[in-house]
Amino acid sequence: MDSLIKSLHLDIETYSSTDLNKCGVYKYAESNDFEILLLSYAINNGKVEVVDLAQGEPLPGFLVDAIKSDDVIKYAYNSTFERVCLSRHLGIEKGKYLSPDSWRCTMTWSAYLGLAFSLKQVGEILRLDKQKLNEGKDLIKYFCVPCRPTSKNGYRTRNYYYHDKEKWELFKKYNIRDVETEMAIQERISKYPVPDFVWDEYHLSETINDRGVLVDETLVDNAIDFDEKTRDFNIKTLQNLTKLDNPNSVAQLKSWLFENDVEVETLGKKEVANLIGYADDKVVQQVLLLRQQVSKSSIKKYLAMKSARCSDGKVHGMFMFYGANRTGRFSSKIVQLQNLPQNHLKDLAEARSLVRSGNLEAVEVLYEDVPDTLSQLIRTAFIPSIGHKFIVSDFSAIEARVIAWYAGETWRLNAFKNGEDIYCASASQMFHVPVVKHGINGELRPKGKIAELALGYGGSVGALKAMGAIEMGLKEDELKPLVESWRVANPNITKFWWDVDKAVIKAIENKTTVKFKNLEFAYLGGTLFITLPSGRRLAYSMPKVVDGQITYMGLSQAKKWERLESYGPKFVENIVQATARDLLVYAMKNLDLPIVMHIHDEVVIDAPLDLKVEDVSKKMSEVPSWANGLILNADGYECSFYKKD
Repeated sequence: MDSLIKSLHLDIETYSSTDLNKCGVYKYAESNDFEILLLSYAINNGKVEVVDLAQGEPLPGFLVDAIKSDDVIKYAYNSTFERVCLSRHLGIEKGKYLSPDSWRCTMTWSAYLGLAFSLKQVGEILRLDKQKLNEGKDLIKYFCVPCRPTSKNGYRTRNYYYHDKEKWELFKKYNIRDVETEMAIQERISKYPVPDFVWDEYHLSETINDRGVLVDETLVDNAIDFDEKTRDFNIKTLQNLTKLDNPNSVAQLKSWLFENDVEVETLGKKEVANLIGYADDKVVQQVLLLRQQVSKSSIKKYLAMKSARCSDGKVHGMFMFYGANRTGRFSSKIVQLQNLPQNHLKDLAEARSLVRSGNLEAVEVLYEDVPDTLSQLIRTAFIPSIGHKFIVSDFSAIEARVIAWYAGETWRLNAFKNGEDIYCASASQMFHVPVVKHGINGELRPKGKIAELALGYGGSVGALKAMGAIEMGLKEDELKPLVESWRVANPNITKFWWDVDKAVIKAIENKTTVKFKNLEFAYLGGTLFITLPSGRRLAYSMPKVVDGQITYMGLSQAKKWERLESYGPKFVENIVQATARDLLVYAMKNLDLPIVMHIHDEVVIDAPLDLKVEDVSKKMSEVPSWANGLILNADGYECSFYKKD
């Protein structure tokens, strides 16, 4: 390899009959018909060249050596895609991949600076001269995915370069432009580099994605089969009861309910559950129960596992590093792990065994609601490798601990130091009486719990309602006093919200740096940076303060780049959640064990049988040097399949 090559910018165009969006890049690249069509590259930020692999051009030897070398830094936008696809193209052994250590993801860099995730959006935000070409979507549809066979195209199922040479030449220009756009983005944001320790975290995340997690194929296949049979039976029963053509139609079923003296605005999960309790008519009640069962969408996760399962029996690539660009927290994809149904079955292992054995009749007899049973078994489809067990360990009340540490809320810190139940301690502080779970004044604990969950970041009555305060039995006139009691009990946290608000406003208005506690707020180059104790920065693009209202440009929930409003408590929420994320990553690195999954504040380890749970939890509870004074606690358990203990 030419030792003068220090860096490569890469972008590839590929073909595979496997659906990338459903299955992820690992399964996509395993397809028998997978191939790289085009590869554009630039050496040391030089001119972009394209290799037309589809027309038989080979990758130059020096380029292959550079891609394989850990001494050459490779840049790509969403670099996981390039790295995994090139691993397959270069003949890396199945189940193994090019080391992520020398790869840098420009998408991650953009997210670190509070920008968007799509290459097109980032180019537009930065107003680059060389924008991503708009024709790309149509070209990808034409060359990169199977086409529908018609008489016009000779019943072919795929378009090759020779089917439209003009489009192919445009496709090559599109491929080149993507590299040019990526390089232009990097040049524009180079003043604010991603710290090396964050790249190390990225590489750890990529290693976890490469490792993957085993899926119980038998359980998944039988669950899908059970659901299909149960759903068909339930639909037919609904048809017999209602005489509707399509009882799964919301409009038709609402009309039928109206005719049976039940008027509803929506057939959402909560609304149907409430209606079941109030329905007097037995037929209506049965219809609602069946509606509840056929509308369960949890089976989609089984289908996702089946679609994404690779030849090694594992699902890979479920974690997106910097998936939440305001806090840097991970997000999940393919099998969405962040919202897995909980398991409450006391005989979980027995129910799982019945499904694995294909005994639908026994499941129907023993468990009245088959879809709900299958839903509760979703977690158990993830299993450890042969001769191993899972150790699951998670932080206890991590956000409550972090906010108490930042704000210096002494009674909270003491409660954590003494190992107290934070919901009891909170209720005791709010109502000035001792509160013991299942003991003296225990009825106040639920109020302490909902206050803790809803009010830590400036929430008020609306936040309590959104958290289910009315459903749990609280009355409307109790809510405002509950908010006031919590804030009076937590004066330092309440003050912390508004001190952060003042620091942000001062930094933006004066275009300066404000140091407050162990945080730093700095306005640099049109961006507000909040430096956390870990050294990682949160970024808010193009911030403004108008009449005391703070706004910045960011991605809305609809993924649109627009001006968003914020204020002290919301910034505190970002700071606390980002710090909790930093603590999780510190623990993951500190453990130095084969982590296969991590969900919120929990890690799942594919552990050797002799590894002890208490050793893992003890390691998880170690506090980094930058968080001196923070009190952490982690609890864990072991299992032969993933579950909530």
